[in-house]
Amino acid sequence: MRFPARPATTPPKLPEWDPAWSRIVEAETSDGTHAFHVLDTLPALAAAGVEPAGTIVALHGNPTWSYLWRRLAQATIDAAQSGGRAWRLIAPDQLEMGFSERLAHSSMPAPESAEVRRIADRISDFDAVVSNLFAEVAATGSATHPIVTIGHDWGGVLSLGWAARNTELVSAAISLNTAVHQPEDAPVPAPLRATLAGPMLPAATVLTDGFLRVTLALGDLDAETKDAFRAPYRTPADRWAIGNFVADIPVDDTHASDPELQRIGQDIAAFDKPALLVWGPKDPVFLERYLRDLRQRLPQADMHRFETASHLVSEDHDVPGLVLDWLSSRFDSPDAANTPTEAAPAKGSSARKSAAASATGAASARSGTPSSARGSTSDVADDTATGNGSAEVRAVTAILDARRDDEAIASVDFAQNPAQQITWRHLWHVTTSIANGLLDLGVKPGDRVSMLVPPGNNLTAALYACLKIGAVAVVADAGLGPKGMTRAITSADPQWIIGELPGLALARAFGWPGRRISVRPLGPVRSRLFKAETSLTELSRTPHRDELPAPAPEADAAILFTSGSTGPAKGVRYTHADISALAAVLTRTFNVTEGTGLVAGFPPFALLGPAIGATSVTPDMSVTKPKTLTATAIADAIIAGRATMVFASPAAYTNVAATAGELDDRQREACAGVELVLSAGAPVPLELMDAIAGVFPNASIHSPYGMTEGLLLTDIDRDGVAAADGTGGLGVCVGQPIDGVELALAPIDESGRSVDELLQGATAQGRLGEFVVSAAHIKSGYDNLWRTTADSARDDLHGLTWHRTNDIGHIDENGRVWLEGRLQHVVTTPRGPVGPGGLEALIDADAQVSRSSVVGIGPVGTQALVAVLDAEGTSLSPGLAPLDLTACLREKVAEAVGHDLTAVLVAPEFPTDIRHNSKIDRARLAAWADSVLAGGPVRGSV
Repeated sequence: MRFPARPATTPPKLPEWDPAWSRIVEAETSDGTHAFHVLDTLPALAAAGVEPAGTIVALHGNPTWSYLWRRLAQATIDAAQSGGRAWRLIAPDQLEMGFSERLAHSSMPAPESAEVRRIADRISDFDAVVSNLFAEVAATGSATHPIVTIGHDWGGVLSLGWAARNTELVSAAISLNTAVHQPEDAPVPAPLRATLAGPMLPAATVLTDGFLRVTLALGDLDAETKDAFRAPYRTPADRWAIGNFVADIPVDDTHASDPELQRIGQDIAAFDKPALLVWGPKDPVFLERYLRDLRQRLPQADMHRFETASHLVSEDHDVPGLVLDWLSSRFDSPDAANTPTEAAPAKGSSARKSAAASATGAASARSGTPSSARGSTSDVADDTATGNGSAEVRAVTAILDARRDDEAIASVDFAQNPAQQITWRHLWHVTTSIANGLLDLGVKPGDRVSMLVPPGNNLTAALYACLKIGAVAVVADAGLGPKGMTRAITSADPQWIIGELPGLALARAFGWPGRRISVRPLGPVRSRLFKAETSLTELSRTPHRDELPAPAPEADAAILFTSGSTGPAKGVRYTHADISALAAVLTRTFNVTEGTGLVAGFPPFALLGPAIGATSVTPDMSVTKPKTLTATAIADAIIAGRATMVFASPAAYTNVAATAGELDDRQREACAGVELVLSAGAPVPLELMDAIAGVFPNASIHSPYGMTEGLLLTDIDRDGVAAADGTGGLGVCVGQPIDGVELALAPIDESGRSVDELLQGATAQGRLGEFVVSAAHIKSGYDNLWRTTADSARDDLHGLTWHRTNDIGHIDENGRVWLEGRLQHVVTTPRGPVGPGGLEALIDADAQVSRSSVVGIGPVGTQALVAVLDAEGTSLSPGLAPLDLTACLREKVAEAVGHDLTAVLVAPEFPTDIRHNSKIDRARLAAWADSVLAGGPVRGSV
């Protein structure tokens, strides 16, 4: 079959494509002069009277074309017209692809064919086109400006290779889902392997559009967009280069292009300019192992994962916005030239001190934001100040090390049968031995260790052993389920796994990354089955070294994953300084002193005992089912640890109160000795506090508010809740900021977004807004989520580092915080934005209602308010609520806020997160309500 030559041309009318972007460029390549179709925004910028202040050169992969960059082109033009830096975008169609020139061919493409255009040729082509266009700019006498490359698929590795060979020109590089190296011990991905198999290559890539159709299915594309991508590939002659590109993929070292790919890989590893890696992890071809290899070659690279995206990540998510934000942080910020890659925000010595007196930041090993001063309190660390005005941070393991010879009980684990008690001396020796054993095994400071161990002595030992040597603990809650845990652990990409048998079984079944260590010896058969190299038991026998490596305060200590109740769970990075500050805050706020007995039924705090010197007791309960904590279990834990402090979630306390009748006299006496009861994870209503008081009659009952990103932010006690309830305020009152926490409010506009301006004091009172906090113990960033980190920490009020909580509500005249929901759940009515939580608290007060969710139905700005009630535990039937109840609730809402409820529905079930059993998935309820109001089934899936 012969394939005739065809000249370059310009695209027909296509959606989202401006014909003014198209031009034909003649370039002298390695085999002669050829014509390339190029997307070039220079004419559009010139028409707008804008001079480029930077150039982005983009390269597509196979089987796409420059249409892939249309949204980036439009975004750069919009940004320039809005007063931002004007980036010119140059995106050539590779030769014989898109609308570039087609050469004549006499045969089907094959790996060994002399007609195949090799990787080296493609880099040469790219260089020729780009150099041609750069020469045009030079001829005009324009000043030099930043040049940045971006590529996707095989265009990613080619553009990275070109950037690495032109470092005198290139200022930074960006790459989307690409690969450099195929590991010898791993098979080629199945979809690609099938395409490369003998006659399948021409059949799938040239004779039919199978390869093209499969690729276009790897993104959220509508029919029009798919047709636009297919526009230059209608016939076999048009598609010859698609097959050619596949044929030139080096699958092993015998391939003709393998030496060149190896050289490119070496060149990329020497590239030391700023870089950004964008990744869609659902890609079936460019797998996590390729990303791991790329990150090793570009350790300085910032990283952003779009967890729900596949291969065509820029079609699924706002990659243009991410790219422009990143470029702005690199080239437009005042300290851009000195901004360390993946930097963690710095710690200041006091939230009330000036930024000038704050400590400076240091680069983290993984994703973060540019350094800036962070508020803290002077007593979060030792009193000794260093020369730059910062306080010396006390090591997280300092108290454990100081009590190395103490025979007092350090920890009691009721998850084991019988309950296991260990002393401080024993805990120190075990953690030190395990730390030495991990080092001998090859664990290095900065290595990530996934903890697949439930709370208890084994987890405590593993965690503090890692903290001692600077390994980073990765904690993904089992409540995420196998799918959520797979996504979280894959994202964190740990080098090691420490697990109990159920965790190791999940790791094996779902292919989680990391060399594996069991908690207990498994025996030869099961060790081979689960690939366990050793066990904590065996490591605990390792002799002690004279000295262990001391991790720096700014080094990562843990990656804690959020509950995943509002989207894919995010990994929250905590440094050693963050955890030290958190321990100090807990100690200071609740007067927790060394020797205090703490029953920890709330997993995030179960691990802080050794850091604060408290005797920690893990009660007999299922971590993923907080309602399994009974009154007798918590009483037995109190007795064993002589505890005066109890920490659990509201769901756990609900069951404790419900089972209080089962307590015997000794257990009641133990509960009566408790002085402090804490509940976190969700606000605690007064009724539950009263029920808790019945179990712990002499305790002060507190409900601190926080989140994974900041575990302690505000606090309120039982009297405070009663006083707040008496005001009739909307929402749930969570008290006032604790000492060391600065609070601000970002008002919400009519579109439901929080504005950039931060308000404090009287100007913030009574406004609906997003809560923004600054403190020493908040997170240092999100893991592998550059944009999320940057967005959450974008504020610079008073020179402090802030965190946007995504929680909304208002601050009353007494400075109390009232929660009214999450930012993404704001209902944008014609009368303005409404926080659903405030109305839900009002509705929940009705005797017929167990719990509710207020959702918005309709377009932004004109949404109708709909109340959805939970049928569980009530006499209500799914469907429309009874007329009398509907009328009553509508009257309450109208009287309180002047808004009308369009409808009141009763859902057969409420979707909630597993960790807290309280965070309602309002998005699912809104979709269900919309369907029901449109005539859909009431008992359909919620």
